[in-house]
Amino acid sequence: MEAAKRAMCVDDPINPLITTTLQASGILVISHFFHIILKPMGQPGPVAQILAGIVLGPSLLSHFSVIKEFFLQSSSADYYDVFSSIYNILFMFLIGLETDIPYLRRNLRRASIIAYGGMLICSIFGLAASFFIIRILKFSANTVALANVIMIILATTASPVVIRLAAELKFSTSDTGRLAICSSLINEITCVLWLCLIVIFMSWSMFGRAILFSLLSLGLIIVNKYIAAWCDQRNRNQKYVTNTEMLSILFLVIALSFLTEEYGFNSTIPCFLLGLFFPREGKTTRTLLIRLAYSVHNFILPIYFGYIGFQFNITYLNSYRNVIAVVLMLILSMGGKIIGTLAACHYLNIPEIDGIILSFLLNMKGHAELLVVGVLRKSILKSWWDQNIHNLVVMVVVLNTVISGPAVAYMLRKNSKYYSQKQTSLEFREPESELRMLACVYGSRHISEKVGLIFAMSGTSETPTTAYLAHLVELPKKRRKKKLMYHQLKDGDQFSDEEEYGGNEVVEINDTVDTLTMETKLMIHQSKVVSSFPRMYEDVCDAIEDLRVSIVLLTFHKHQRLDSELESGKEGIRLTNQKLLRHAPCSVGIFVDRGQTGFHLPTPESLQNVATLFFGGADDREALACSKRMATHPHINFTLIRFQEESQSEHKEFLDNTSHSNTEILMEMSSRDMEAEIDRAFLEDFYKRYVASGQAGYEDRYVNNRAQTLEALTSIAERFSLLIVGRGGRWHSPITSDLSDWEECPELGTVGDLLASSEFNINCSVLVVQQHQLSEADLTDD
Repeated sequence: MEAAKRAMCVDDPINPLITTTLQASGILVISHFFHIILKPMGQPGPVAQILAGIVLGPSLLSHFSVIKEFFLQSSSADYYDVFSSIYNILFMFLIGLETDIPYLRRNLRRASIIAYGGMLICSIFGLAASFFIIRILKFSANTVALANVIMIILATTASPVVIRLAAELKFSTSDTGRLAICSSLINEITCVLWLCLIVIFMSWSMFGRAILFSLLSLGLIIVNKYIAAWCDQRNRNQKYVTNTEMLSILFLVIALSFLTEEYGFNSTIPCFLLGLFFPREGKTTRTLLIRLAYSVHNFILPIYFGYIGFQFNITYLNSYRNVIAVVLMLILSMGGKIIGTLAACHYLNIPEIDGIILSFLLNMKGHAELLVVGVLRKSILKSWWDQNIHNLVVMVVVLNTVISGPAVAYMLRKNSKYYSQKQTSLEFREPESELRMLACVYGSRHISEKVGLIFAMSGTSETPTTAYLAHLVELPKKRRKKKLMYHQLKDGDQFSDEEEYGGNEVVEINDTVDTLTMETKLMIHQSKVVSSFPRMYEDVCDAIEDLRVSIVLLTFHKHQRLDSELESGKEGIRLTNQKLLRHAPCSVGIFVDRGQTGFHLPTPESLQNVATLFFGGADDREALACSKRMATHPHINFTLIRFQEESQSEHKEFLDNTSHSNTEILMEMSSRDMEAEIDRAFLEDFYKRYVASGQAGYEDRYVNNRAQTLEALTSIAERFSLLIVGRGGRWHSPITSDLSDWEECPELGTVGDLLASSEFNINCSVLVVQQHQLSEADLTDD
């Protein structure tokens, strides 16, 4: 790179480097100050960072001669160009690593239509306005290249800004946020590809180089798979790979990117693809995510956004011609994105308010536009480069982002549905829709069976599943509370006492998750929560809301000994479970693990027999809804067992009981009759979908009292490795009410407590499910 050569060849390379470092430090300090002021108003970090760059740049502080001589050294600009290139490489590689590939694959059509809708209208507007802008700014050469520049600037979206904005505003896990992120990625990659095609068609030599670099990128993708596998095997007993191994992988990525830039191409696409196709499992990926994410989110992106604002020069608006050009670009950019995105959303039946939010998100600038200008300055427009082009682009980038960011934040604050969690239970969800679940473990003792439960609930490979695993670690009383996410740890060891949090059990947890990912291709996103037991439930509830999961799977406080007996563990675990049953904003499942004799990971060699016990009520319906995906799992034999009173007059199958259609009759029903009617309708739907198709078995058990119920449960437990049952929510019935005399753990409910009792000696694992009760506002919310 030319900037790197000039930076290395200056007479005194230390002073410009110090100046560049001080500039970056100043941007970080001022941006933090702005962030403290703007965060209570809901403004995102990129806006504060760009404003910090504006304050430090020639528009304000650097306008004074003393500061200008220090901050605007000509040689320091070369250092910034080098650093910006490295920053671009690192965060595009990280974006590729963090991309939700299953969601992108499922929603590729929708995201593409939204991305190309805005691009198309903006390109049309840009083409129409380019002749006027070229004329008013008196550009006299290569009008075709300049017209393409204007079209790309109007059409493109800065995906790093969108991703960072969505994360800070806490809606990146919502449907709208994820759709915006995918659309921005498609938009940016398309615009960069558009730019590369312009460069390629300059000459046949550029066409040949494009093929060469495409092959080199493909080769490095393949090489990375073998390097990652080798590093994982070499560090089998370590939490992370070594710094040398990590830096070697990054060196290959940076070297290929610099080589690509040297020959006039943009390295955004190769860096993104290298991250996108990097192996998702193993210590190598985990190490890269930990160390890159922390540095990128806390240092690289703030400095990068600040440098964008640093280039903003208000004196460019002294000329009325420049003002007209900037205002016209802003109007066309926003108008084109709003019109095109709303049209695409109307075609896809997406609500209008979502379309407006998506249009402003996709209008965020700050990344690809500067890359476009940089590439064209070095290639197509090299012979007649005009600084006015760069100033125009910077003006449009900064003003678009400063306007669009607060607009998105304001609309999100006015529409609380983007922060609310809609899918809080499973009963009202279609089994084909995405299941988001969070599993909590306290150590390596139960990780294998808990991971097996996650895999079982994922159903078939076609059903969308997003699984999270939280490692809950007790914080000693003398330590202050910390909530540590993997992506927040610096160098895997941000805090000096991090080794105390989880100890060597982290290695076994990571290895178990990696093994499952390699065997099943099911991605499990890991995090760590360090807190005292009295406050741990708050952190878990926060994670539930942030991740928008429908069910959280907890670990029972008792564990199985070598003699197969259950032994009580820490009382804090039981306290956390009880608090989560009361406060969790989603359904809750408590897993009683009997790993030696109970449930294991379903495999072709180890088919698992699973049954759901249905007595009636909301929790039992939730337990059956939780079982629907298990019924479709290829390595699970599933059976629904329905318990009924033998004295009831209706001894025929529930399929013969048709639901009432007369609203007057429904209104006259008692609450018990209503609940029974809901049970019959739910069971009928399950029977038609799964039992009639042969995917699940069905049994009726008729009992009258506690003794018959105990006898039935004992015979059932001998046949299955996992029993699923609702916690409670049933009406008074002699077949379950008399079991309360045996109650040891009320948090498991009557039947669940019996199945987990040490006196009721069975060998199967138990999953007790409690349904989250929806409020009227939740039920009526669109």
